[in-house]
Amino acid sequence: MDDLVRRAVAVDEVNRSLGAEMFTACGATFVRSRALPIIHDLNHVGTVRVADAKGIDALMARIEQEYAGYGHRQVVVDPGTPPEFEARLVLDGYDDVEASLVMLLEGDLRAPVRSQPIRLVTTDDDWAAYARLKRLDWAERAARLGLGPLPEVGEGLIAAYRAKVPPLRYWLAPADGEARAFFSSWEGPEGVGQVEDLFVEKAFRHRGLATALLHHTVADARAAGAGPIAIIADATDTPKTMYAAMGFRPVAVATKYTRHVRA
Repeated sequence: MDDLVRRAVAVDEVNRSLGAEMFTACGATFVRSRALPIIHDLNHVGTVRVADAKGIDALMARIEQEYAGYGHRQVVVDPGTPPEFEARLVLDGYDDVEASLVMLLEGDLRAPVRSQPIRLVTTDDDWAAYARLKRLDWAERAARLGLGPLPEVGEGLIAAYRAKVPPLRYWLAPADGEARAFFSSWEGPEGVGQVEDLFVEKAFRHRGLATALLHHTVADARAAGAGPIAIIADATDTPKTMYAAMGFRPVAVATKYTRHVRA
């Protein structure tokens, strides 16, 4: 894997794991949050590099041990994951598959800058505004995936993302006197930054809020030391085309394999 692509993949793995316990075992990285067991990003296995049959058996057994009592098992497969291990996931019933597109911006954004107030999320009132928007964001995503409302997941996501600050920085874009959009930025651990978790309230889309937040967060991550900037797009949703039009190029695919289990 090209080193720049590796760092782009790695910054997302670290981002998803912020706020959780992390440890390495059996040729993989384990991420776990006992406080938020229903949030997959905080309870998964990633960076798998084991390929031999004996090592794969040991890793699969360790996954069952570490996540005993959880309602899911999730493994994130990246371009460095051996195909032998990915095949084992399919064999073992990891049949909920979600692909994400890793995209990278190395130059300037190809979009005009417009004047738009943006503020850093710092106060309890800011977090309350973020929480209102995040509930709307989760409701839309859950409906698109046919999951039902699952409000407990929405509340868990609010807690999970708040636990990522710092090092993440969250930003709000107001319109008509109230926060209508949010986005996050950080400089990353290896010189590749990341902007992530973009949402604009439905009635306020196509007004330039997303573009303004992208400009602001890219500039913020670079001011803090990043060069290239990664963003992750749902492979089945439309924002990836907007990111590509603005200068992000696709560099890798990360795939989440999930097996749901009865408690």
